[in-house]
Amino acid sequence: MEGTEILIIFAVFAVAVLYSSVGHGGASGYLAVMALLGVLPEVTRPTALILNLFVATIAFVQFYRAGHFDWRIFLPFALGSVPMAFVGGMIHLPTTVYKIILGITLMLAAARLALNLHSENEPQAPPLWVCLLIGAILGLVSGLVGVGGGIFLTPILLLMNWTETKKAAGISALFILVNSISGLLGNYAQVLQLPAAVYFWIAAAVIGGIIGATLGSYRFNSLTLRRVLAAGLLVAGAKLIFT
Repeated sequence: MEGTEILIIFAVFAVAVLYSSVGHGGASGYLAVMALLGVLPEVTRPTALILNLFVATIAFVQFYRAGHFDWRIFLPFALGSVPMAFVGGMIHLPTTVYKIILGITLMLAAARLALNLHSENEPQAPPLWVCLLIGAILGLVSGLVGVGGGIFLTPILLLMNWTETKKAAGISALFILVNSISGLLGNYAQVLQLPAAVYFWIAAAVIGGIIGATLGSYRFNSLTLRRVLAAGLLVAGAKLIFT
């Protein structure tokens, strides 16, 4: 096994721990790792979504078991997002355009990780049409870029005071899972061409996801570590846009 592949394994593990601790699958982190280490764009999108499947499932189970979930909030967002994630997965952008969109996405994800968002007041139920619209937009971005959308749904839920912090994490975890499945179905041809090393990356993501989701669903929320990861996302995003 080459040094780069070993580095990716350890990086995927670290990303999975940090992201799953806040109910996320980690796609933006995996995309940043692969971008920094020179993995081809046609490999990064399906790989990130596959890793999302495992980590988001683990995160959802842990947060759900701890009582941090709300079907009434989740369902309208998912109804809007899942069809559009499939559409986004079917679209194959030119490499230069994909790199710019991905770079911007990573920078936005970095901003989300660096902020310690939380809900103070009694949550208010969001309007149905707003949920469907936001879900559709996030679903399309998810399929196009190779993320699950939770990194953007969580701050929306908290900033709009639609749910409290832990429930936002649980809702985002399942949101990521269903969008990742839909995006992969729309992009199944590239899934069949992934390198054999992806199985080692999956194993690292699963182990990291179990550790992070267990800690995050009950006690852990390290803003310092998330800001370190945010710095890495900024570097990867800038690299994609300007090189």
